[in-house]
Amino acid sequence: MRKPFQLLLFLCFFSGAALAQDEQNEPADTTILHEFLVSAYSYDRPANEVPVAINVLQDKDLYRFNNTSLVAGLNTLPGVRMEERSPGSYRLSIRGSSIRSPFGIRNVKLYWNDLPFTDAGGNTYLNLFDFSSFQQIEIAKGPASSLYGAGTGGAVLLKNRAVSSGSQADFSTVAGSYGLLRYTVSARLNSEHHNLQASYAHQQSDGYREQTKMGRDVLQLNGDFDVGLQGELSTSLLYTDLFYQTPGGLTLQQFNENPRQARPPGGPNPGAVEQKATVYNKTFYSGLNYKHEWHRWSNKTGLYGTFTHFDNPTIRNYERRAELGIGGRTNFQFAFNNGRVNFGGEFQHGYSPIKVYDNNQGTSGALQTDDEVNLNTYFVFTQAEYFLSESWFLTVGASVNKYRVDFDRLSDTPPVEERRDFDPVLSPRIALLKKIKPTLSTYVSYSSGYSPPTVQELYPSSGIFDQQLLPESGNNLEAGIKGTALSEAISFNVVAYDFQLDETIVVRHDDDGAEYFVNAGRTAQRGAEVQVAWQTKINSDERSILKVWSSYTLNHYRFKDYQKDTISYDGNKLTGVPSDVLVAGVDLSLSFGLYFNSTFTSTEEIPLNDANTVFSEAYQLLSARLGFRKDFGRIKLDLFAGVDNVLDESYSLGHDLNAVGGRYYNAAPGRNYFTGFSGSWILNR
Repeated sequence: MRKPFQLLLFLCFFSGAALAQDEQNEPADTTILHEFLVSAYSYDRPANEVPVAINVLQDKDLYRFNNTSLVAGLNTLPGVRMEERSPGSYRLSIRGSSIRSPFGIRNVKLYWNDLPFTDAGGNTYLNLFDFSSFQQIEIAKGPASSLYGAGTGGAVLLKNRAVSSGSQADFSTVAGSYGLLRYTVSARLNSEHHNLQASYAHQQSDGYREQTKMGRDVLQLNGDFDVGLQGELSTSLLYTDLFYQTPGGLTLQQFNENPRQARPPGGPNPGAVEQKATVYNKTFYSGLNYKHEWHRWSNKTGLYGTFTHFDNPTIRNYERRAELGIGGRTNFQFAFNNGRVNFGGEFQHGYSPIKVYDNNQGTSGALQTDDEVNLNTYFVFTQAEYFLSESWFLTVGASVNKYRVDFDRLSDTPPVEERRDFDPVLSPRIALLKKIKPTLSTYVSYSSGYSPPTVQELYPSSGIFDQQLLPESGNNLEAGIKGTALSEAISFNVVAYDFQLDETIVVRHDDDGAEYFVNAGRTAQRGAEVQVAWQTKINSDERSILKVWSSYTLNHYRFKDYQKDTISYDGNKLTGVPSDVLVAGVDLSLSFGLYFNSTFTSTEEIPLNDANTVFSEAYQLLSARLGFRKDFGRIKLDLFAGVDNVLDESYSLGHDLNAVGGRYYNAAPGRNYFTGFSGSWILNR
């Protein structure tokens, strides 16, 4: 890989040269890169008018891989890293480390159709969704507390699949290596005053490693209904029955000898296969939104409720819990001559009885602990946009966040009652954007973030409620330039940032392998993110398109004021973060229906412990997909086949960080293949 700053300088020079060329001529054979509206931070404006680092994934970006997972699509974005330690086991980080997430997704706030999907305790089950659940994914990077509550890792907005005009039925299937099978059926009904969507999806896999089978069934129902002339009611229902086996981490020797094995027995603990280590998750989520517009005012208010039944036999024990959650969000907007104001609030409550038993080879044994956890979190927010002129836009916003956790241990005599009541915190944000010309903008922004410990960090697998762990807080300063050139055939987005984080939370493990969390002083997280894409018609054919694109991530993340026992880790690289990631792709579609997608990813070595004594090796991935799309009257078909990890790299996609006994590695699949088809039957137009 090029030296980071050489590559960054080259991309900036390339963008500048393209701008200069754009002033001189307008090539006749270019194709416009279609513009989309960004809804994050309630902007509802084109991306080049939004003063924040935001990436958007649309259908075309997701359906260029194997149609089974969001991992490959999200990992094309700079500053975003999604990991899959085994099928169905996801971790997601935005401009940061997965060091707070031994499993699951934490410190990143997710919304589904404008309602919180992250629970009151800060945990998110993104694996409950099928691959086809979304039409668009918006990722806001950096602290998003000013509008989305507590958190320093950004926000993800999941948008439902839009209903096209008319009604249709859709179907698809994919089969591939290691027992992969996925199929979906759905129906969409559209009339003048209501839209309905219903879908069922099934996915299963035997997995690349031993003890990595997974299965998932998803039922989803969404509807939009006009209410009078100015109101709209939206519903979102989801039921998922998911299981996935967890193989456990391997040492480097085990990884090199046989990367497909599960964690073998060692010391006092049996192995993952013997203990039938598995996650079982059955969840029902329902949401309701009502939007009303009148004069210069509008309001969107929503409520949700969710219930999860969660079983998790692990190598150490057997956890069984129920999770109940309710919440709501309201957002008022008032438009005035030179801008608009948003204000509102959000509330979430969670209740979870948790019982931990001995694990007798996959069945629950003697009771170890019986606990109850109650959570309450809420915040109020306001944001004002001022159009200072036709080319200057100022945004000022802030929120006040409150978080409380009540913990009761019923299995002790007498019962133990504990509480963590975190003080309210103000999180401001200010941003200024300058439109240099209609297709080019530059911006600067400052934001402050606050991230209290999640319930899984206050109550980790060690089983002890933590009264010492402190919230993270940080300040982010960034600047960027974004736009298009050469008659909009080239698009680019370049941003640099400096994020200073206090009381950084990191994971540790005791001798038995149970995780717990500590504050590790401060971290300085400086980086740069670049996206460049070029698109053109082939031989002036409107339907034959060639697109070449690239993204680059530079992470200069370092510990500061971090000492463990008598050892100082000041200046060490932040655990779990590669210094450089380069992604490049080619997309070709021809007028008669043939298309081709290919993606190359290069990831530098990753520090696996805070001491920086162990690093993963750098790796390079190549994937390709070849397909044929054709319309036959009311029938639309897409036939495709592809290969992942063409180079047959041996690598780990999701390490166990700071792992006891050197069990850092979770081997990802070698070269593997897939094939499938999808289609639509247009019932009426």
